[in-house]
Amino acid sequence: MNRRTFLGASMALVTPLLGASPAFADEPLWTGSRVAEARTAALVAAIRAAGDHGLNPDWYGANVLDNAVAAGNEKVLSDVFAAYASEVSTGRVNANRVDKDIDIQQRKVSRADLLKAAAEAPDFAAWLAGLPPKGDYPALQKLLAELRARRATEAYTPLPSGSGLKPNMIDPRVPILRTRLAELGFTVPPAGAVAELYDEPLVALVKTYQETKGLTVDGVIGHNTTRSLNTSIDDRIQQVIANLERRRWLAEDLGRRYVLVNAGDYSMVFVNGGQKVFESLVIVGTPKDPTPEIQSVMRGFRTNPHWTVPQSISGEEYLPMLRRDPYALQNNGFKIFSSWSDNDSEIDPGTVDWSSINPKAFPFRIRQEPGAGNALGYIFFPFQNNYGIYMHDTATRWLFTEGSRNFSHGCIRLQNPLDFVQKVFAGKPGFDKGKVQQVINAGEQQHYSFPEPVTLYVTYRTVTVGTDGTPVFRDDVYGRDKRVVAAMAKPRS
Repeated sequence: MNRRTFLGASMALVTPLLGASPAFADEPLWTGSRVAEARTAALVAAIRAAGDHGLNPDWYGANVLDNAVAAGNEKVLSDVFAAYASEVSTGRVNANRVDKDIDIQQRKVSRADLLKAAAEAPDFAAWLAGLPPKGDYPALQKLLAELRARRATEAYTPLPSGSGLKPNMIDPRVPILRTRLAELGFTVPPAGAVAELYDEPLVALVKTYQETKGLTVDGVIGHNTTRSLNTSIDDRIQQVIANLERRRWLAEDLGRRYVLVNAGDYSMVFVNGGQKVFESLVIVGTPKDPTPEIQSVMRGFRTNPHWTVPQSISGEEYLPMLRRDPYALQNNGFKIFSSWSDNDSEIDPGTVDWSSINPKAFPFRIRQEPGAGNALGYIFFPFQNNYGIYMHDTATRWLFTEGSRNFSHGCIRLQNPLDFVQKVFAGKPGFDKGKVQQVINAGEQQHYSFPEPVTLYVTYRTVTVGTDGTPVFRDDVYGRDKRVVAAMAKPRS
């Protein structure tokens, strides 16, 4: 096998499925002139620095690049370029294949367009450097570099698991807790006379830690706090890499008017005209029923909604209640109908042998009537998606005081829905907060259309960087970051 054949075989691993190289120019792109050679030098430098983006230079044949340059192999260099340029700008993986709970409109770029743009760029190096997203992406890159620099010297002392460690308890884990917090960069108060006493100064520091990680701020070292404390620097590096990839999936410009829900840190913002005009806490899905990453459009809202219980919830959660007491749901504002047909009829739950019902094939439709206890609260925002989720009010508002707000079956619970609607209308006709509140109080069901649609993005950013450069890590409660990183390591298909 000669060198050109060897290089061609090697680069087959990185050639993206973007089509063959187009014959759009007579002159070689990478060889034969000073301009081409400068272009090649910039490409080689970018490939060698791919790790700055959480990408692996070996994915682009870094080990054979010098041979490709020496051989003047235009095809191999074009393959390397197309693979790298595509992945650094729109993502290494097909997002929707990574996880069943991801269904987004990932950015795409064609090989032909990339090669044409490369040939026409007055300053190829600057053009190539401008392909990745903007926003907080450079800050994430900086954070990645800092974590990698710390990796060699940072100590790691895992905290043993056990029953909940509560304030004023004496426990052998307390000195280890102090050590672990110090390793994470916190200024730890000195121990008192009893080194194993979980005293108030240490409790206060743990509460600070819990707040920074989006955990329940109670000072108790339970399962979630222990897991968070035991997240290693390697785990955090992997999180940053996953979040760089996730940012590459989305469009650079999210639009003039949109809602961005971050299930990773339980937050929501509404941007109108390029300005952030509303922020809110949200409650999202449990690890068992995670909130998906989606894109959709919100066009309005409804008051005093019914809640039609999903079939899975009916079988898993409500069937055991009905077996214990056939009227348990009816006594709490629910009705049970004979089927899922629009023309079905309400049944008397006392006439059904609930012990004979298969929970995986629950045949009845359960509907909760509007009211104070309705799971959707008083406001409901429908939007098209493949998961049957929506944004809504909630009857359990006290849950917004929790740090880790993953309590739903995947839907997004909004803290102050009418305040959000007021910002959406921005004084335009069709909405009066006081009158809508009257409609709610009267128990009336009405639909209101937004003056113009609002694009909805639901993402899962577990690492963000504030405007002051401070990184904020949230725990990967869905395990989705790990799946992203694992998918990135696989050869492109």
